[in-house]
Amino acid sequence: MILPSAALEVTWLGHATVLLELDGVRVLTDPVLRGRVGPLLRTAPPVNLEGVADLDCVLLSHLHADHADLGSLRLLGERTPIVAPVGAAEWLRSNGLHDVRELAPGHELRVGALVVRAVPAVHEARRRPFGITAEPVGFLVDGSRTAYFAGDTDLFPGMSELRGRVDVALLPVWGWGPSVAEGHLDPERAAHAAAAIAPRVAIPIHWGTLALPRWLRRGARDPAEPPTRFAALAAGLAPDVEVRVLEVGARTSVA
Repeated sequence: MILPSAALEVTWLGHATVLLELDGVRVLTDPVLRGRVGPLLRTAPPVNLEGVADLDCVLLSHLHADHADLGSLRLLGERTPIVAPVGAAEWLRSNGLHDVRELAPGHELRVGALVVRAVPAVHEARRRPFGITAEPVGFLVDGSRTAYFAGDTDLFPGMSELRGRVDVALLPVWGWGPSVAEGHLDPERAAHAAAAIAPRVAIPIHWGTLALPRWLRRGARDPAEPPTRFAALAAGLAPDVEVRVLEVGARTSVA
């Protein structure tokens, strides 16, 4: 008797923070778990910290403060394994995070039953304003299913190399300001990324979570506009890709 493969469980916790549960392994991406990150306020519901206990590893795509938040990483425990870009380990260890492993694009390591592989990303490498530099990466998390976590990136030709390999693509579609600069995906570029990668399921992330107080006072744009626009554009550019727009804290299963 052949048993069905395990499902990939995906919980979006806001911004680029996603809990992936696959083959008995729990992986958290770019944890932002606090109510404030520098000048940015969390506008989404708070994270239930009990839900991110007992992690097998954390994936850090790059060292910008809204992705590598030291306060959030410390909440997870100083010995929680962290997989980070090359150049990040010394800085993370100097800030009290002891179990750090670096991965360059094309390299991989095993986390329990899963294989985590770093892939390229096109994004600013320096932690502002005068911080350390570590070249950003994305990650493939591969087991009985495969997830692609883009981190922060712009379109790049190598995205097409992921085509046919990905069950779930976690694609940023915005940010925390009134616009997005080069080195990011907006709804249109994210739709082109979905067309290039052709995952079974695309989940828009990196929207509707953080904001500067002055923009909140002015009355921000509808936070759901970027993922809604992404879904509409992807329907035309990548009609075979199922787009699932999640609310912060929502969970979905890909079996």
